[in-house]
Amino acid sequence: MPTTTINGREIAVDAEGFLTDPSQWDEDLALVLAQNIGIEMTDAHWKVIRFLREDFAKQGETATTRRVQSVGGVPTKEQFALFPKKPAKKMAYIAGLPKPRGCV
Repeated sequence: MPTTTINGREIAVDAEGFLTDPSQWDEDLALVLAQNIGIEMTDAHWKVIRFLREDFAKQGETATTRRVQSVGGVPTKEQFALFPKKPAKKMAYIAGLPKPRGCV
């Protein structure tokens, strides 16, 4: 299993850089991950990230943009504004979770 050093810590990742052990995640790491992809975290970003983490703990899989809209209450259009281009992948990456099913 590949690892990388992020913020001075050894982190287990997959070939695309997504964390493979969500328990290694914390909010300080999320800030570094967001910065790595050009996202400056705001309260609106944190709302989505915290929803993803809570939902993953309950569901056992990463929420899709549709689920973030229907269950998390964040419209898809807002997700694209907060996480431009591929929001599902960017949200999962920052949240330290696997890519949602169906993401290329």
